[in-house]
Order: sequence, then C-alpha cells, then structure tokens
Amino acid sequence: MVLADMVESRDKCTGNHVRNTASYVRLILKRMQEKGLYPDILTDAYIEDVVSSAPLHDVGKIQVPDALLNKPGKLTDEEFALMKRHTIAGGEIIDSAIDQVADTSSGYLNEARKLTVYHHERWDGKGYPCGIKGEEIPLSARVMAVADVFDALVSRRSYKEGFPVEKALSIIREETGTHFDPEVVEAFLECESEARAIAEAASIKSAKEY
Repeated sequence: MVLADMVESRDKCTGNHVRNTASYVRLILKRMQEKGLYPDILTDAYIEDVVSSAPLHDVGKIQVPDALLNKPGKLTDEEFALMKRHTIAGGEIIDSAIDQVADTSSGYLNEARKLTVYHHERWDGKGYPCGIKGEEIPLSARVMAVADVFDALVSRRSYKEGFPVEKALSIIREETGTHFDPEVVEAFLECESEARAIAEAASIKSAKEY
C-alpha cells in the first residue's frame, strides 16, 4: 500500500483510486464466490490475495512522466503508446519483487503481476498489452478491468469531471461482452447498492480535498 500510495501521489487527480478499486474488486469476487462461479479458483485465500494486490495494479505508472500523468487534455497517439507501457513496466517491477523473496509461490505477488500486466486487456481481444481475449485473461485482471473503469468513470480526473453513478453503470452495461467479461459485470451489477455507497463516499472525500 505504501508503494501504491507513492505512485498515486504523483497523479494529481486519482484521489483514492487504489483503495476504491480494491473495494470494488472485493465486492465482485465475493459475489462471484456466492454464485458458485469458478469454485476451484475463488477460495477465501485467493480473494484475499487479489484484494491485497489490487492497489499495485498501476505500479508501472512510476515510469510515466509527471507531465503525461497530469495532462489536462487528450493524449496524442505517441503519448498514449507511452502510457500503455505502464502495464509492462508494472510486470517488470513485480517480477523484480518476486526475484527478491524466498517464497516464489506467493499467491499475493503472482496475482499482483497478473493485475499489473493484464488489467487493460479486453474480453474481445482489443485491449493491451498482449491482445488476449476471453478466459485467456486471468480472472483477477478481468475483475480489475471492471473495477478500474468504473472508478475512473465516477471520479474526477485532470481531463474530466466525474460521471454520475447511473451513467457509469450504463457504460459498464453497454461494454459487457466487448470490453468486459459478462459474468464479472453481472456480479458487479448485483452489488450495485454497495458499489454506489463506495463511490458516493469517495466523491464526498474528494470534494472536501478540493
């Protein structure tokens, strides 16, 4: 969490993104577990590993220049290509951490790597950095994709104001089966009231800070 906060502090408008997304990830995974999905994967230990590692999903942004992180307007193609590198950079950082620990089977670090590298992949294969699709994408990364986009939509950024929760949920629904895993979206929407509470609390906190 300390490392995630260091990275996030460089971005002037991400607020509590690392904490918000971890909260959404927990909601989704717990709901999927309750529904009996992926019973061989969705153990309590797995869920804790993913939730604990979720704040590291953007750790690769430590290699993105400040001016790019905080640009108020749309990124150029060249700038976006550089921004996309944060996924690969994050994987390299986690790989370095894995090399330094005795327990190379650590579920926490292994899930952290999956999250950092693959959270911008899309269900239809049009994401980055690898262009993999469907269940080729690790489950944790498919869950993070929904949590990450939802929080980005409802939150204020250097280039936009936050969207109302209703609009953000509508966008998530519209991109089911293209950007997002339909089962993950279904689980998220079934936790709408809890997600709304997290988003509203974050919005109040952000307003006080500004």
